[in-house]
Amino acid sequence: MSKNRLFLIDGNSFCYRAYYAIRHLTNSKGQPTNAVYGFITMLNKLIKENRPEMIAVAFDLKGPTFRHKKFEEYKIHRKPMPDDLASQLQFIKMAVGAYNIPIYELAGYEADDVLATIAKRAEERDIDTYIVTGDKDALQLVDSHIKVYSTHKEGLIYDEEAVKADFGVGPERITDIMGLMGDASDNIPGISGIGEK
Repeated sequence: MSKNRLFLIDGNSFCYRAYYAIRHLTNSKGQPTNAVYGFITMLNKLIKENRPEMIAVAFDLKGPTFRHKKFEEYKIHRKPMPDDLASQLQFIKMAVGAYNIPIYELAGYEADDVLATIAKRAEERDIDTYIVTGDKDALQLVDSHIKVYSTHKEGLIYDEEAVKADFGVGPERITDIMGLMGDASDNIPGISGIGEK
């Protein structure tokens, strides 16, 4: 294992997890603060437990991505971000900035795309990277240098063996599995009659 470890946080994944884990917190002016509090709590825990040498966060930007241009129905059924979560994003980003953690965003691309690009470039420099996300799509990137640090199950880090144990195939086949099964969250239909089993 490399001494240089990079933790890349999917900011939107972190935001949603924080938002739904802690409800009904506001400041004295009535501004919701639950996602801000949850995000900072999870960030502190991640840093304390892992002590990464490098860390960065990526967020989605509003607007269509290149996937929408290729498939108009992409994420068409996904509900927009709740207003009381959206109102906290600026404060979350301010908090991340206060930690002196860089934030990456790129119009036309999702945070996942940005994280994947950074992870692959880090790999070229022999840096071990942990992508902190709840998105299964990231599992296709797992290899000897890139791992997925799951936000869904505490302590679960996907290496190549963990991917095989959960999905029956290696990371290189995750896109095939997702294409066959479909993905309701992204409105990817999959093949009729083929599911997880």
